[in-house]
Amino acid sequence: MLLNPDGAPLGKLPPQAWMTRPATRAVMDALTAEGDAARFIGGCVRDALVDRPVKDIDIATPLSPETVMARLEAAGLKAVPTGLRHGTVTAVADGQPAEITTLRRDVRTDGRRAEVAFTDDWEADARRRDFTMNALSATIDGDVYDYTDGLADLSAGRVRFIGPPEDRIREDYLRILRFFRFFAHYGRSPADPAALTACRRLADHLTTLAAERIRDELLRILDSPDPGSVVKLMQGEGVLPVILPEAAHVDRLRMLAWLETSALNMASVGPDPLRRLAALVAVPDAEAGEALGGRLRLSRAWRRRLATLTAPPVEPGPEMPGNERRRWLYRLGADRFRDLVLLTWAARRALDPGPASGTADAWTALLTAADTWEGAAFPLRGRDVTEAGVPRGPAVGRYLNAVKAWWEDGGCRADRAACLDYLATLVADDSEGAPPCNSS
Repeated sequence: MLLNPDGAPLGKLPPQAWMTRPATRAVMDALTAEGDAARFIGGCVRDALVDRPVKDIDIATPLSPETVMARLEAAGLKAVPTGLRHGTVTAVADGQPAEITTLRRDVRTDGRRAEVAFTDDWEADARRRDFTMNALSATIDGDVYDYTDGLADLSAGRVRFIGPPEDRIREDYLRILRFFRFFAHYGRSPADPAALTACRRLADHLTTLAAERIRDELLRILDSPDPGSVVKLMQGEGVLPVILPEAAHVDRLRMLAWLETSALNMASVGPDPLRRLAALVAVPDAEAGEALGGRLRLSRAWRRRLATLTAPPVEPGPEMPGNERRRWLYRLGADRFRDLVLLTWAARRALDPGPASGTADAWTALLTAADTWEGAAFPLRGRDVTEAGVPRGPAVGRYLNAVKAWWEDGGCRADRAACLDYLATLVADDSEGAPPCNSS
């Protein structure tokens, strides 16, 4: 079906702030200075059409990468050769990046990477892309070009591969996860049956991809408005077990997403893909949680956080006494404590969706405690113990731990003077210089 007869545009974008910014116009003016064409392409056009914030600006042009760089530099703009082999140059104007790619067609693919040839054919470039809604392009004046029926699919919430789904997936197996990601963010049920069949048949090929690529798509799926439904779909199609065999708690994920986005009206609570990952998986201990983070190539900080969330040292609930609450806020910090409150709440609601009246207020009080936590610092140091008459050596640490345990038992409220008094009592009561048994 020829959707752009005689090359005519099929739609019109209303004026967009990102299109009319001086920096954007400077880049487009540089590319079209000698009458050549340049259009916005892909995500920025798609998101503008559905009135979503545009984060990244992508531009396509028939110009070669070398000509693109020359045009940008002639206009006094910074040109970064981010991927010349694949025709990509990044322009920077007033600190704003825009990725410019020469029109391409695939010559050879192996499921992970593609060998491309440059072209001046806009339709050929559109048809090598993954989904119809990602093949839309627009001029600086807002004229929208559509070669694959992407406008209709975008309007209907249909995530549809361009051409036979298996052909597109065999070009890059990551497109399996991209299908579920775009369905999570732009799709409406039911999902395209042909796409699901292809994803199911080729799911095992996901094991050939770099962990970083899988991680990025998985976290974007989990960051969607209703991740539970999409994850359930991936599970049913045999895709999820390939990339995340630890996934076992879809209901807990659903409840967590509901708490984050619908149930609570708290600025500190919002969608968090790593917390959602922790809700979804089941691991036996913190070491396994850390190993999962390593397999997904998470940062060191995120691996540690995932280990804490998947094997929590405590499960805070409404029954937690005030002093115990303060103890764990001190030990974990407000952010991790908040994470564990939400995960525990989600887990209990997954088991019993109809909690007793008033329970929600008690859970919210735990989250408020995290929001208002101002921190606490244990007021003693080792020098205080030696000044109390304890000789240097292991006994100093044991006494310090004993006072700290007492301080935590009291909700981390005792000041320095009270802690020194308790230390003095311990030293006076222990003639052999060893602290009492509560020094764990």
